[in-house]
Amino acid sequence: MRRYRFGRIAAPLALAYAALVVALGVVALVTRDPALLRRLVVGEWDPREVPFVWWAELLVVAAGLLQGWAYWQALRGRAAGALTSRGRRVAVLRAALYAGLALTLVARLPIPYAWWTGVLGGLLQLVVVWLFPLVLAPVLSRAWRLLALVAGTLSAVSLVATSVAYWFGLDALASVGSFGGLDEFVWVLWVVPILVGQARDPRWSRVTVWTGAISGAMSFVSPSSYSYMLVYDEINYALLYHMLLGAVSVFGLVWEARSAHELAHPIPRSPLVRPAPERAAARPWPLAAVAVALPLIPAAVNLAQGPVLWIGPRGVIEGFLREETGAGAIMTWFALDVLVGVGAPAVLVLIAVVRRTRPLLRATVNVLALAAVIGAVSFLTYEPDPGEESLYRGMLIYPEGLLSRGEDGGLRFGVSPLWYAAALGASALLLILLYGAAPKRRPLHHLLAVAAALCVVPAADLARGPVTTAEDCSPDDSWEYVEEPPPPTGERAFVCAVRTGRTFTFAATTPDQVLLAHGRRLCDAYTRDDRRENADVLASMLAGICPRADAKVKAERAASDREFEEWEAEEQRKCAAAPRHRPLVPPARSSVLKEPEWPEGSLDMYDETDDGEDPAEVFADAVDNGLVGSGPGHLTVMTDSDLHVCVTLETYTRRPPVETKGWDHVVEVGYRSTSGRMVLSDDLSGTELPDLSLYGRKGHYRIRVHFAWVPWKGDKYGTQRLLIMAYPAPGDKVVTYREPSKG
Repeated sequence: MRRYRFGRIAAPLALAYAALVVALGVVALVTRDPALLRRLVVGEWDPREVPFVWWAELLVVAAGLLQGWAYWQALRGRAAGALTSRGRRVAVLRAALYAGLALTLVARLPIPYAWWTGVLGGLLQLVVVWLFPLVLAPVLSRAWRLLALVAGTLSAVSLVATSVAYWFGLDALASVGSFGGLDEFVWVLWVVPILVGQARDPRWSRVTVWTGAISGAMSFVSPSSYSYMLVYDEINYALLYHMLLGAVSVFGLVWEARSAHELAHPIPRSPLVRPAPERAAARPWPLAAVAVALPLIPAAVNLAQGPVLWIGPRGVIEGFLREETGAGAIMTWFALDVLVGVGAPAVLVLIAVVRRTRPLLRATVNVLALAAVIGAVSFLTYEPDPGEESLYRGMLIYPEGLLSRGEDGGLRFGVSPLWYAAALGASALLLILLYGAAPKRRPLHHLLAVAAALCVVPAADLARGPVTTAEDCSPDDSWEYVEEPPPPTGERAFVCAVRTGRTFTFAATTPDQVLLAHGRRLCDAYTRDDRRENADVLASMLAGICPRADAKVKAERAASDREFEEWEAEEQRKCAAAPRHRPLVPPARSSVLKEPEWPEGSLDMYDETDDGEDPAEVFADAVDNGLVGSGPGHLTVMTDSDLHVCVTLETYTRRPPVETKGWDHVVEVGYRSTSGRMVLSDDLSGTELPDLSLYGRKGHYRIRVHFAWVPWKGDKYGTQRLLIMAYPAPGDKVVTYREPSKG
């Protein structure tokens, strides 16, 4: 067994950490409370944001074990034994790598963040950036070293600038220092030459190189920030992804540690001689030419139609990169989208056909197959959106000139990605047939085992079942009157609630049986009163399939109905307690509304006239005097929309005496009726008062409005009382007989 300089110290610490992670994982699964486990592995996360799910906690435990392995790699030191010194450059580079490693480990401790640690990390990174290309000079070309030097320097300067900017609130410096969000892209440009040099230098192992590659890929797709919509009753997969991504982002730590450990390994006296890569036999050129031309066919058709994009803003892959990754990954996706769209894979196939080396052929086949899968998945997961939302999403990545609209108003993309997938897949298959090695013969018992496994797979798992869409649940929105169907009940009520609501994030093509299975699981949690599932907030949705939830909803509805009836009865008693108006002269018509009205806005009276006044001006007049406004063809009476109003209407044949006693506000205005119908109404609440006209008489009227507050149980503003008088008379002058007190 290989020994390490600090292995006896690092091994117990790493094993203790792994044992603690496993123990807390068992506690989380038994108690259904993952707070301690997550605090150790992923930091502070509100359990409401990512609720307890057993398989998610197993993933957290796996991330914790990965962290234990990372700590072992970092703390064990270099291999034991005397190592040959390689000069001051190697010594300083190892010291800088170890100092950066120590800074990274300290940052993982539960201590407050200090801005100067970012500055110190940037300065240490600057030392590493300048020394690494010099150490790798024997195996790395000048171009690679220059790229590493420039990109690494920019990355270190970016780290220092953004650390200072974020602490002192300098937004302009933060934007410039992060290169507009491309700092991860710049860092990857430094990592790639270094990994190439480490792969060529015999001091570093393959594990170290691959660890660095994984670290670069993870930093490339990790966003610097993200936003999400919190749903308390359902697990948020995007948020779970970010939580686990932060927990497993330890490969950079391992790469930095292993690079420092192995940097002191002795260089062999005789350099390793790499064997020349095996080349496949040449094949007839027409078939190879077909493999090269296949990716060009959909690209040529696409370019003839105008667009140059392979996929464009559609599908779950593009959505994931746009919403969950950083600017570097988005720019790379955009570049690949354009390159595949114009037929660039044909160049890769041409190079592979000309060189015919086995590694290049395998890489080319894998790239073509991966591109075919990405295109197919993007097309199959795309939901057309003719509105502005799809165009807005596309503008987040693609320039406006690359997007155009079709006749239906939606985005026009050109050739379907399925054609690209077919062409790329056919090209990959043709390369396999032409240059693929002969397949190894598998033992007969392996084939029989696979066939038996396929035979016992239940075919019922492939059954989709019916899919109820949101349109099926919504009534017809046409202008023609159609009797509204009764509300759905039972299972259909739950399915429609899921389809038309935003509580769950199921795809529109998810079968109804999957939704019902999820609902029954929530019903079980609701029945056993499991607070961790938060099913109690879904009682109304579960009522159709869950008896206990249905009983609760019915009880709450009955209680709400009783409360509403008691409230209405009290409002009725308020009006009954209000003093009745006793006219000083007999009116021609009188209406005392038995039930209180509750307008949600003002009470308005409209009539068709050629010189009708702007309703806004009439409303402004009513606001000015606080009670009533009038103009040709329009009259407005103001009330408090928060309270009911007790209404009395009286129509006289002549001017009645003025009454102000018992009223807080009395105003009289003029109104001309051309139709002989004078009805005050409120469209928002559906309120409509009786006709005020004198038996349908047309002509000019005077409208006198009386308003008063009706006290109730010691409250001065218990409800409102309104008396409206109308009588035929000329004049449009506004007369205020009594103004309300300023108090």
